[in-house]
Amino acid sequence: MLDNEEYLGIIIAWPPKLFIRTWKEDALSEIAGMGGGGGNLQEMRARLLTERRVDMHGFCNPSDFQRSPYLSARGNIANIFRGSTEEGYKAYHADKYDEDKNPNGIINFGTSENKLCFDLMSKRLTQTDMNLMEPPLLQYPDWKGHMFLREEVARFLTYYCKAPAPLKAENVIVLNGCGSLFSALATVLCDPGEAVLIATPFYGGITQSVFLYGNVKLVYAYLDSKITGTSTRPFQLTVEKLEKALQDARAEGVTVRALILLNPQNPLGDIYSLSELRDYLEFAKRHELHVIVDEIYMLSVFDESATFHSVLGMDRLPDPQRTHVMWGISKDFAVSGIRFGTLYTENQDVANAVASLCYFHGVCGPVQHKVAQLLRDRDWISQVYLRANHARLKAAHTYVTDELKTLGVPFLNRNAGFFVWIDFRKYLRTGTFEEEMLLWRRFLDNKVLLSCGKAFECSEPGWFRIIFADKTHRLQLGE
Repeated sequence: MLDNEEYLGIIIAWPPKLFIRTWKEDALSEIAGMGGGGGNLQEMRARLLTERRVDMHGFCNPSDFQRSPYLSARGNIANIFRGSTEEGYKAYHADKYDEDKNPNGIINFGTSENKLCFDLMSKRLTQTDMNLMEPPLLQYPDWKGHMFLREEVARFLTYYCKAPAPLKAENVIVLNGCGSLFSALATVLCDPGEAVLIATPFYGGITQSVFLYGNVKLVYAYLDSKITGTSTRPFQLTVEKLEKALQDARAEGVTVRALILLNPQNPLGDIYSLSELRDYLEFAKRHELHVIVDEIYMLSVFDESATFHSVLGMDRLPDPQRTHVMWGISKDFAVSGIRFGTLYTENQDVANAVASLCYFHGVCGPVQHKVAQLLRDRDWISQVYLRANHARLKAAHTYVTDELKTLGVPFLNRNAGFFVWIDFRKYLRTGTFEEEMLLWRRFLDNKVLLSCGKAFECSEPGWFRIIFADKTHRLQLGE
């Protein structure tokens, strides 16, 4: 048996060049050195800030750090595993803008939610076909999900992903959100201490999803705004960049088991072409890497000029047994409060291993029924909901980007998701992440919550993500 110190020492022994190396991990090293006695925390804080590299996004306030004697090493890690995203989210919920009750509250341009379709979704979710209460819905289900829902998910994905052949319900697993899916997949595909490859910038919640349970870390393929080599657009993912990141990791003795692809990409809004997807999948096959493809924004492509290609729509997958696709309703159906995510994988070993963890991440029976009814209503989805949602997203995106042009703020002009990747680099005097964090705090102090680039592990200080999928009066006030 490993004691608290030994366990903690093992899980934090990582090459700083490749992995997330924030003050948190340095602090954990200090915890391990203290044993149970606690040590001089004031001295430790001073050393962390003066002797170590500090990633400013990685903490709320270093003086808040305390090793709890009531928690295990893992518990202490979970307790301090938070960053500017959580700090801003907490501040927003304590001072949320309300037109009538709190007109001086915080405008949330940071949380990726679609707030444009409450009218449509509330009406659909309260229709009579949604209100079923039968014994099977109140009993333990198959941990992969009720078969009636898995069949409906398979039909839904077959249609909207344009699959060349009907997808199979036996390959579908249902969990309470894609965060749980990332956590479960990382746990069953990687051993503790192994890693997953991902391009930066990326949705930062993936970091804690793969780390907190599975003790799996991320290796970064850094993208930047410069157009060089084979790149044709800023922050373009290429196989060359993936190859370099993978070889650098292996040179450090790191075992990389999988590649994560976000398509459409969060926070960039990029949509990968079929040829790009094929190149990424062939790269993964050459190196025997699993590929986890997150397509959670696949129906939030709001401009006719852009075409989304699902991995499930490809005629042939280079390595079907190592390709795993996830999707959920929180983004495309504007219901982030309903926790539902689904995994499609042809690998039954992976499916069964993930299903074992579904015991902890299940979706309650009545919600499974509602989701099945929603996905079944294809006429309403295609003719009513998606038409209205795409029109509203496009109008909101146009409003925000027109304002950014007026303000002279550069940005990436993309046609998917709820966000715009904006360039505030000219407002940083020395171009550091510390300055980026100060700018983020200045926005928050002035009642606007944004997401700073470091929260997405962006390699260049000064980039921010702004969410535009909100009502016009809130967009106007925030702008």
